[in-house]
Amino acid sequence: MLGPVILAASRSDKMRRFVSAAPGTKQVVDRFIAGEGVDQVVPIIVDAADKGLEVTLDVVGEDITTVEQSHAARDAYLELIERLKDLGLGTKAEMSVKLSMFGQALEDGHELALANVRPVVEAAAAIGTTVTLDAEDHTTLDSMFAIHEELRKDFPQTGCVIQAYLFRTEDDARRLAENGSRVRIVKGAYKEPAEVAFQEKPEIDKAYVRILRTLMEGEGYPMIGSHDPRLISIAQELARRAGRKLDEYEFQMLYGIRSDEHLRLAAEGHRMRVYTAYGTDWYGYFMRRLAEKPANLLFFARSILTKG
Repeated sequence: MLGPVILAASRSDKMRRFVSAAPGTKQVVDRFIAGEGVDQVVPIIVDAADKGLEVTLDVVGEDITTVEQSHAARDAYLELIERLKDLGLGTKAEMSVKLSMFGQALEDGHELALANVRPVVEAAAAIGTTVTLDAEDHTTLDSMFAIHEELRKDFPQTGCVIQAYLFRTEDDARRLAENGSRVRIVKGAYKEPAEVAFQEKPEIDKAYVRILRTLMEGEGYPMIGSHDPRLISIAQELARRAGRKLDEYEFQMLYGIRSDEHLRLAAEGHRMRVYTAYGTDWYGYFMRRLAEKPANLLFFARSILTKG
């Protein structure tokens, strides 16, 4: 059970320094992080569009400590949107945002995060795209869902993320499906206590399928965030049973993972969106990717040993 250990390490400054200094880190980080700035990520967006793929863009960095940092995060997204506008790529790329990066955990953080994210949502809508609010640990979700509901009053296309391992998520999914929301479902990538979340993979997978069925049978737009071949097949069958057309749901997978599957699903006519993270504050995102799959951790360990 290395996953929980790695997730705990994602909050450790000591581990952050160790991992950042490890000789093989850059090689592995480059697998999951598309670059440090907009200039590096733009060619990836263009290449994805040429291959029939769409992207959702995440400027990484969530552990901010000042209001000024929250404003910088807002401005980073506004810069990204301006570049997408200039390139005419607005309909091929959406944004994913973590409200913690916009100041959610600071004093009066709910209001601060809403004030920071609103101009990003407005700018995205102006170029024909939208924003999805990423889910973080369970203590942040009431605030996230309240901000999502507020934004949808003016921008109903605003999406949100739900996590299958949380006990609360089946109720959240029913509410969001009834409201016609865009919803990305993922298994969950934070260390959560047994009081609020399933701990074993079989239980999480069963919850994922139950929740996905609710979304497919509802009025919203499901976004299937998974690399699991079995869950992808189940999603296709649930969509067929619900009478959904290929443009009435989409698959989402991470940049750098199962790239051949991205292309296969797109070739079959599915909407396939690649979750593409970039930026300099990559540590927390990177550690969650290691925790999700043992093969990622083994790849990292081999890289350190090879470079050391």
